[in-house]
Amino acid sequence: MQISDLLKRSSILLNAAPTSKADAINMLGELMNKSGNLSDKEAYLKAVFAREESGSTGLGEGIATPHAKSNGVKEAGLAAMVVPNGVDFDALDGQPSRLFFMIAAPEGAADTHVEVLSQLATMIIDPDFKEALIAAPDVDRFLALIDAKEQGNFDPSVEGFIKSTSNAETVETTTVEEPSTAETITIDNPHFDVLAVTGCPTGIAHTYMAAESLERKAKEMGISLKVEKNGASGIKDALTAEEIAHAKCIIVASDRQVEMGRFNGKPMIQTKVANGINKAEELLSEAMSGTAPVYKASAADQEAAELAANASDSIGRQIYKHLMNGVSHMLPFVIGGGILIALAFLFDTFNPANPSGFGSGTPLSAFLMKIGGASFGFMLPVLAGYIAMSIADRPGLVAGFVGGLLANQGGSGFLGALIAGFAAGYLVLLVKKLVSGLPQSLEGTKPVLFYPVLGVLFIGIAITFIINPPVSALNEWLMNSLQTMGTTSRVLLGLIFGAMMSVDMGGPVNKAAYVIGTGALATGEYGIMAAVMAGGMVPPLAIALCTTFFPNRFTEAERKSGITNYIMGLSFITEGAIPFAAADPIRVLPSCIIGAGTAGALSMFFECTLRAPHGGIFVVPTIGNPLMYLASIAIGSIVACIILAIVKPKLNK
Repeated sequence: MQISDLLKRSSILLNAAPTSKADAINMLGELMNKSGNLSDKEAYLKAVFAREESGSTGLGEGIATPHAKSNGVKEAGLAAMVVPNGVDFDALDGQPSRLFFMIAAPEGAADTHVEVLSQLATMIIDPDFKEALIAAPDVDRFLALIDAKEQGNFDPSVEGFIKSTSNAETVETTTVEEPSTAETITIDNPHFDVLAVTGCPTGIAHTYMAAESLERKAKEMGISLKVEKNGASGIKDALTAEEIAHAKCIIVASDRQVEMGRFNGKPMIQTKVANGINKAEELLSEAMSGTAPVYKASAADQEAAELAANASDSIGRQIYKHLMNGVSHMLPFVIGGGILIALAFLFDTFNPANPSGFGSGTPLSAFLMKIGGASFGFMLPVLAGYIAMSIADRPGLVAGFVGGLLANQGGSGFLGALIAGFAAGYLVLLVKKLVSGLPQSLEGTKPVLFYPVLGVLFIGIAITFIINPPVSALNEWLMNSLQTMGTTSRVLLGLIFGAMMSVDMGGPVNKAAYVIGTGALATGEYGIMAAVMAGGMVPPLAIALCTTFFPNRFTEAERKSGITNYIMGLSFITEGAIPFAAADPIRVLPSCIIGAGTAGALSMFFECTLRAPHGGIFVVPTIGNPLMYLASIAIGSIVACIILAIVKPKLNK
């Protein structure tokens, strides 16, 4: 979709003279109404004023772009107004606004207004083009200038600003100007002097204006630059690990959260997005001066950056990253719903005449079961949706959600949803590739039409005819096997899952065991989750016991940290043992693995069950056979503590 497709002659007003910001918005709203884009002008203007309350759309440099989505809009439209003397519009730089573009988008129009705003932002940041529009003597010239800019024929060096073949008003349509980002990229040298990230809270105009301003100024200064735009429709021109490694400095001009861990150890300038628009030269000069401070990322930021790295990731690492994105979004639903369901069983009374109704036999338990079940029901769609989103960005979300829901309804359960998430993500990437050759005028319809329709259709076919049949059969076989498994086999299973929780304490092996445990909950198998939580509680508890009863094996700082591990262990936070494992992995890890495996095996032996996927001792009353479960955890912790005390030498005073 292009600007010229939305801007009608009847919605352009030159030489306007509003007396206030509200007056300017009302005048633009009237222009929009005249163009036939509105079904309810008052409802639309109310949405525009509400948008202004969240932050002025006065962009600075004499430009303002009031906009809103509203159910009072029939179809997406654009209105323009020139105020030669300017009007106060609460702009970022305090200057009066002289050039206005108002955008209206229907409530269900996806990101139509975002696409248009991003195009507008990159066009009107050009000061020559802005001034040419303000000076346009009539509507015909105003429209001709916009058309020329879109076609790449606007040139301030020629008379009339428009390149022509036969006269000043003929616009060449065969020449398309490359974006300014392409001009900064050289094939021979893929490295850049400076990298930048821009982003505003809404991810719309300011994001792209800051990027355009930095790119233009970098070209003038002879600086090679690449800008990553954190827009509302996703990240564009993402920075790679290789580019970051070779850059002299990073500029982060953003008012929204940016993934910062990837910049650890690099000179960095952090500032607000408005400075990227108005102070581009100052930022670039400082970046090239060598005086920018070196950024030190927190441990959490570095871990997030490591997981987010794409360019150099192995296939296995990428799969793990996508899986963890789904799991991290799924867990709040599982934990919230699972604990409420467990409480429903706690507050119910067992009725032998209706054993299947246990958990809903009293008003309180039925209420808790209803809420917990609703939360739990989102588990598989959210898992699949965010796996797909990690792969294909926002367009993958809807296909993933639908795939997860169909997996749940079709009997393939957790494993089916897992596969559906990956399938949906890669199918949406395929859809993106299939529609990449469509005309530019259809760009705005891709996120609202092609991606969701084709993505949902493709994943529906895949899950119904390819994924569900074999995975459902596999699930049924697994459940039958677990139910008929002998005591020895179940103890071995508990030993394995308990030990896995201690192998890397929050890493891939730990997460794999936890994911399998939560997946088993959805199928009605509660023994695995009990073994998993028991194994996860042991490492910090074993460390705490060892620092208490064998203090001469630890430094004073370690002994103080050991006390907090009581709380972390009892709360099922395995990561509390990580500092000790990192300091002495050869002794700590084997000890904890043996103890955690012991706890998991005993949990299975005593036929303990757990319906809540988290909570530690706080959900013990909801556990099947709670006393023996606590005994399993205690025995496993003591075993690990004794082994660690034996293998860990005493420290010299």
